[in-house]
Amino acid sequence: MLSTTDFRKGLRIKFEGEPYYIIDFQHARTAQRRAFVRTKLKNIKTGAVLERTFSAGETFEEPDFQEKWMQYLYFSGAEFNFMDSKSYEQIVLNEEQLGDYRWYLKENEVYQILFFEGKPVSLDIPTSVILQVTTTEPAIKGDSVTNITKNATLETGLVVKVPMFIKEGDKVKVDTRTGEYIERA
Repeated sequence: MLSTTDFRKGLRIKFEGEPYYIIDFQHARTAQRRAFVRTKLKNIKTGAVLERTFSAGETFEEPDFQEKWMQYLYFSGAEFNFMDSKSYEQIVLNEEQLGDYRWYLKENEVYQILFFEGKPVSLDIPTSVILQVTTTEPAIKGDSVTNITKNATLETGLVVKVPMFIKEGDKVKVDTRTGEYIERA
């Protein structure tokens, strides 16, 4: 059992039968009342964010989580197929479960998948990935004076703004949290 005194950012708890993790929390106490904790919780399944206030000392169940490293195989329709390299067990995640992370998946790469009560619910990816530019406009001579950017389509279909010197075939590093170009790889 977890108590409000155990709260920290990133802690996973089970609240009202659903798995959440704590985005932010604040312990508070007023003059003639019991202490309480204000929290921001993010639902791991749906991504919805709740703001809740709990009394100090309130207890919560630890969610039944399991993490597995699985290889991303292929995309088919609206489904992303993964395989456990040890047991060869295959699972399918849909676009809703992956959200924007789907733009950063590369075939044959290994990712950590989070299971809740035996069912896959989310995917952990690194904060940045390296992807190849498949299409972009050619640079025009004389456009290098200012910070001009252009659109580039990457191997996964993601479109990002890149500097003018990036050309087709280049590999670029992209921040998975914001979807922005970081640097040429």
